[in-house]
Amino acid sequence: MSGKAFQVSYSDLYGGREHFVYPQQEVVKDLIGGFLDSGGDIRFEVSDVELRDLTSSSPSVAFTSADGTRETITSDFVAGCDGFHGVSRTSIPEGALQEFTHHHGIEWLTILAEAPPSTKATIYALQDDGFAGHMLRSATVSRFYLQVPVGTKPSDWSDEQVWEALHKRFALHESSWTLTEGKIIEKRVLDMRSHVVEPMSYGRLYLLGDAAHIITPVGAKGMNLAMNDAATFGRALIDFYGTGSETGLKTYSEDCLRRIWRAQEFSQWMVNMIHTDVSSPFFGRLAQARLEHLAESPAYRATFAENYVGP
Repeated sequence: MSGKAFQVSYSDLYGGREHFVYPQQEVVKDLIGGFLDSGGDIRFEVSDVELRDLTSSSPSVAFTSADGTRETITSDFVAGCDGFHGVSRTSIPEGALQEFTHHHGIEWLTILAEAPPSTKATIYALQDDGFAGHMLRSATVSRFYLQVPVGTKPSDWSDEQVWEALHKRFALHESSWTLTEGKIIEKRVLDMRSHVVEPMSYGRLYLLGDAAHIITPVGAKGMNLAMNDAATFGRALIDFYGTGSETGLKTYSEDCLRRIWRAQEFSQWMVNMIHTDVSSPFFGRLAQARLEHLAESPAYRATFAENYVGP
């Protein structure tokens, strides 16, 4: 902010609440392990997945297994957790869902490097060249982000250019820490977009996670929202099988969407605050005003902390 760095101690500002760095691949590994240990059945490498009879009391999932066998599983409910490009959402008839989509007009080059974290803090840096981010992943791996023009390809950036840009955009922050370099093991370009469908159910199909909503990584809400969907749906099933109540199933979409839209609003707010010239110089000045307000106002920082850590 105008050549200055500042820190927001969000835990102190939000009643001591904290968030934890739990890399997605570790979450997936632990969830799969726990499910298998409890006797669950998971089929990998299936193809030609088809959802049937979604409005009946016995919906089913048909697929071709890895050995070529065609199988069908009949159930009481189907949880569509198969991501944005899966078959769940596209199995719902046209017109049954309302879709909301927004492209933010920027892209991120995402970098995964075999480099220990340079600092214990998450860093959001804004410089004339654009945004840079430093995110904690593990004791030996770090995630970095660079704002890049729309249409950029990973091959447009050499490893040397990546480190040069990160050093330049972190220059102000490196007065208190030093950027740790390492072998870059992944480079991808992320299209910054948001997408929400309403409602998040059709018949006995319930959409969870990326199948129902996409959010930018700004504010780190994607996995949290997916986990909340799962918890909300799980509670609804417990009530249904325990008491016969369908209330939780009927209000599932409404219950999830309330939090989803709040997270979308916060993510959009941050996108416009930490990037240069998202759509016009006017928004650049608005970003400057937001950063100054965040640096100077305890009340504004407390609101940021509540949204950043999450309700």
